[in-house]
Amino acid sequence: MIHERTLDHLLKIEAEAASLVIDAKKEAERRLAENEEKNRYDFDDRLKKETDMLEASFKKENNIMENRYRQELDDYCKDISFVNIDIKGFACFLNKYLAVSGEG
Repeated sequence: MIHERTLDHLLKIEAEAASLVIDAKKEAERRLAENEEKNRYDFDDRLKKETDMLEASFKKENNIMENRYRQELDDYCKDISFVNIDIKGFACFLNKYLAVSGEG
């Protein structure tokens, strides 16, 4: 009889321990899921901020380069607008140096 009570008591304690383990496991899973969700939100937030910052920097640099390109193109167009074109002289040059002789 004493052994039965002792055995019953031990089985009851084991069942309570198993229940505590199951509850602890559920709580750990809940906390992990909660932390994963928070970390995902934090990552997405940081990624968006970084992406926005890089995009703004790119646009700024792109505008600077576009303005520089336009200025250099305008300067070049102004420079070549003062050049006299000697079409006849150029044609003579081409005929003199690039003409193919019919003799062979």
